Amino acid sequence: MNDELLRMLELYRQGFNCSQILLILGLEALGKSNPDLVRTMTGLGGGLGFSGKTCGALTGGVCLLGLYAGRGTPEEAEHDRFLLMVEELVQWFEAENCRDYGGINCAQILGDELANKTVTPRCGNIVISTYGKVKEILMANGIDPAGEQNE
Repeated sequence: MNDELLRMLELYRQGFNCSQILLILGLEALGKSNPDLVRTMTGLGGGLGFSGKTCGALTGGVCLLGLYAGRGTPEEAEHDRFLLMVEELVQWFEAENCRDYGGINCAQILGDELANKTVTPRCGNIVISTYGKVKEILMANGIDPAGEQNE
């Protein structure tokens, strides 16, 4: 079991949801912490506040791309391929990560289990694969997940 997977399991046991786990991993890879950002991500878990809408792993993955390639200050510009990175993640998520569930909504992925408001093993697999795909997309676009630009 690799260190990232162990860390994900630890965060899950601490009660963090899928989107929070993705951002915590990204922040830690940058050597940072940001409780306010992690707190903000709470609303994405369970498909937008456990409403069963778009999976928090997907929305969290998009936010993770934004952490690395988005715009944070008036002086910054988002990465010129940011929207293409988001599009790639969404297309992959639909085609590969959730093809067996009939859609990208938590209600489709979890069915009756959504009512428990807990992360399931199915969620864990989706979070793990989403994190890997985000890292792959970042590296393919000249962004080191450890924070160094490679362009």
